[in-house]
Amino acid sequence: MLTIPEGYQTVLSVYDTQRCIEFIKARFQNNLKAALNLKRVSAPLFVRADTGLNDDLNGVERPVTFDVPAAGEGEYQIVHSLAKWKRWALRAYDFREGNGLYTDMNAIRRDEAELDNLHSVYVDQWDWEKVITAADRNLDYLKDVVRRIVSAICMTCDEVRWEFPAITTELSRDVFFLTTQELEDRYPDLTPSERENAITREHETVFLMQIGKKLRSGKAHDGRAPDYDDWELNGDILFRNHVLDRAFEISSMGIRVDPESLDRQLTLAGCDHRRAFPYHKALLNGELPLTVGGGIGQSRLCMLLMGCAHIGEVQSGVWDDETCAACEAAGIRLL
Repeated sequence: MLTIPEGYQTVLSVYDTQRCIEFIKARFQNNLKAALNLKRVSAPLFVRADTGLNDDLNGVERPVTFDVPAAGEGEYQIVHSLAKWKRWALRAYDFREGNGLYTDMNAIRRDEAELDNLHSVYVDQWDWEKVITAADRNLDYLKDVVRRIVSAICMTCDEVRWEFPAITTELSRDVFFLTTQELEDRYPDLTPSERENAITREHETVFLMQIGKKLRSGKAHDGRAPDYDDWELNGDILFRNHVLDRAFEISSMGIRVDPESLDRQLTLAGCDHRRAFPYHKALLNGELPLTVGGGIGQSRLCMLLMGCAHIGEVQSGVWDDETCAACEAAGIRLL
């Protein structure tokens, strides 16, 4: 559902908007790689369907699929994200403990339930993944990584305000941690999205943990594929978006499944057929490194830091005629 903030006006001209997007992307990726000790690598736009490397997200989204006659038989899929591919790449590129990679990920998610202020068919994000030890697979390590990412985001926000004085966005470095069960207990009569809005009004920056597992209500807070995050050690970084007055997810991340948690989650999710895929076989056999990783939305970060009301102000996308007309009438400039 489209939201038009009362009295909203764009802060930057078209030219300065493009300058600011370039500035944010350059500064943030430098801040991120310094915070987590990452190196940039190239990434695929598509993968073979039978490798099991594409991400299934909530399990219902259809990937854009096509054939490549010159490459022989088999289908190829535009990636949904690179959560599994990155782990495969860490082994292939011989990354060691304490080191990681990041990459520019571009995806098409044709089955977005709704195209609104935050959601687009086109997805661009910094996908990152880092090799860890078995001793790092704990909550304290996860929280440290979260704080480092939030610090990199807030540092970039400070740099943006210095370079573009018309921008007044301020973010809190103080991260409030809680689980999805604690959130449900806190607001039992609200929907999951309403709970996120409520908690970010109380605490400006939140890391919401344990996404994917069923809660005592019998429902999961949100869907999460069973074969990349450990549902006990994952979460979303949420900021309060003051322009839209709502929770704003900037990153989905977590400590990745080890053989034991993958085995358990595949069964819980009814996805035992995936055990036959090369990726899943390698992981169940302990042949892939233990990792932590996630994705950080590029357009979303630009939108948040620039104080934009619609993601179409910072990326070229497709929107229905009603949205285009409403945005034009409200002075929201879609690229």
